[in-house]
Amino acid sequence: MLEIRYVTRKFGAKYGVRDARLTIEPGKIYALLGPNGSGKTTLMKMIAGLMMPTCGKISLDGDKIGPKTKAKIAYMPTESYFYNYMSIMDAGKYYRDFFDDFDMARFEEILMRMDLNPKDKIAKLSSGMNAKVRLALTLSRNAQLMMFDEPLNGVDILTRTQVINEIIRYRAEGRSMIISTHLVEEMDDYIDHVIFMRKGEIVRQGSREELTAEESLTQIYLDIFAPGTRAVTAEGGAADAEAAQV
Repeated sequence: MLEIRYVTRKFGAKYGVRDARLTIEPGKIYALLGPNGSGKTTLMKMIAGLMMPTCGKISLDGDKIGPKTKAKIAYMPTESYFYNYMSIMDAGKYYRDFFDDFDMARFEEILMRMDLNPKDKIAKLSSGMNAKVRLALTLSRNAQLMMFDEPLNGVDILTRTQVINEIIRYRAEGRSMIISTHLVEEMDDYIDHVIFMRKGEIVRQGSREELTAEESLTQIYLDIFAPGTRAVTAEGGAADAEAAQV
């Protein structure tokens, strides 16, 4: 279990994350929702141990975030982090050498399902293909907690479907997953718990089932980030004349 207690991260006088309190339970998918700049990436980097909180505590199974917990946490960042000389298979071998829990056979299976050629140079891949490589590397670890920072950003609809299917495939075995996104509708059917962040603060959270008992996840998102705006319905209508897109 991951526990976040009164965690704050400041950048000078500005808050990246402010007074975050959160519990991540095993075997569930958590959606971390909010527009760009809401603090999602900062929070995930602190959980991954790539950034230290200004104050507060983050622990995994009672252990403070550090070298011990890094072996149990897999994190897919938004940015590409590969050397220019690397092929897709080079990246897999790099992960295999760096992480004891990396499963090369699983990596090759994911590459095949996602139509990725192991010999292709990563530097020459499109942004969508690059995202699929980062996803494959992350999912090929047998980590207790997996985090995906905007995995649907910059990819087409077909690639989004592939990404979501791969994530869902490996949700079993008591593994926890955190997915940050601002593409709410794409994840609506797959998540267990929803966390809304605005300007570094967790402003609302709860189970998807409870939150969506009376209105859609998209409408809740709009209520928080664009009050007064109504979501477009499946038939193309809207309660307001000007409905914003999430």
